[in-house]
Amino acid sequence: MKRLYPDQPVVGVGAVIINEDTIALIKRGNEPSRGKWTIPGGLVELAESPEQAVIRETSEETGLNVDNPTLIDVVSNVDLDNEGKVKYHYVIIDYLVHVKDGKAQASSDAMELRWVPLTEVENYDLTASFRVFFKHNRERLEKANSY
Repeated sequence: MKRLYPDQPVVGVGAVIINEDTIALIKRGNEPSRGKWTIPGGLVELAESPEQAVIRETSEETGLNVDNPTLIDVVSNVDLDNEGKVKYHYVIIDYLVHVKDGKAQASSDAMELRWVPLTEVENYDLTASFRVFFKHNRERLEKANSY
């Protein structure tokens, strides 16, 4: 599947992990948005459900084993180049997940992992799609405690 200049939207998932008024954020190691902060996640693979994908991606990026994915939101992110052509188009399905076990640490394509207080999230250099998601769902996240 072509990520750069795709022929159709690319489907991804995001894992919302809340622990005592903090959220797990990763610093992206790859484009798009390399170096920006977001929630763990990645692409849905062929024949994989979005729920299976969010469980797999969370383990790959954070070392945490999670279960019970609960749909929170769906965010579309379209990046255009200087000529107005679609450079990236992601549809991201975000889930609240419950941590079963594991030790939180950045791995796979995550450069860093931090537990960020919900009150400080917007001070970070966030991906555009996660900034939209967070503003839209902040109150819901403040009431959640999934860890």
